[in-house]
Amino acid sequence: MTPMQTRRNFLLDTTKAGLGLWVGSTILSACSSQKKAASVSGSRFSTSFTQQPLPYGYNALGDAIDGTTMEIHYTRHAGAYASNLQDAARAEGVDMNKPLEDALSRVSRYSAKFRNNGGGHYNHEMFWKCMSPSGAEVPSGQIATALTDAFGSFETFRTQFTDAAMSRFGSGWAWLIVDGDRKLRITSTPNQDNPLMDVAEMKGFPVLGLDVWEHAYYLRYQNKRADYVKNWWKVVNWNYVQDRYLSVI
Repeated sequence: MTPMQTRRNFLLDTTKAGLGLWVGSTILSACSSQKKAASVSGSRFSTSFTQQPLPYGYNALGDAIDGTTMEIHYTRHAGAYASNLQDAARAEGVDMNKPLEDALSRVSRYSAKFRNNGGGHYNHEMFWKCMSPSGAEVPSGQIATALTDAFGSFETFRTQFTDAAMSRFGSGWAWLIVDGDRKLRITSTPNQDNPLMDVAEMKGFPVLGLDVWEHAYYLRYQNKRADYVKNWWKVVNWNYVQDRYLSVI
């Protein structure tokens, strides 16, 4: 073999090795990203297509929400979402044996009826658990540390979350989510959309959600959303929020 051939073979072998390393690292990176995304979108907090019992009495959150509002909200509004969701799922061939989250992650494939009622059902099933008669205005434990790390202080987080709730025009939700980089972020969605949906502007796993539709507060607060949001902080179930957060980090 001539020196020229030897040099050419060396260059070819080096190029192949470099290409192999690049392909391998690219595949590993993609797998890592997929694993990260999967861990955020999936958790033990899966939601069925059936409305679950309210975890407390209608009057239990009196510091923030009156019993009449809670009863109407749960039985009529949320109940209708669950019923209509099942109708839409059957009509569109959605597998109701799988968690609702699976379908919400590709909700753009389905009808407006499925999107509205699927979101409405998921959001409310989570919302009830985000509140508790033994709730507290200020969290403790790991979620308190995480909020301080993410936003500088709990007070800053609370201000920004309140702003998201107040600035949502019309009907919708304010959310605290864990995004694909394991970071806590604040967002809001219109109507019954949520951050699990592939149509969401900011995607992630919700750990805290606040309903700012008028039917959630109008009987007591009329158009005073700010008063509703202020009192809502008194009943936040931080243990549940922390559990959701820890399940995906």
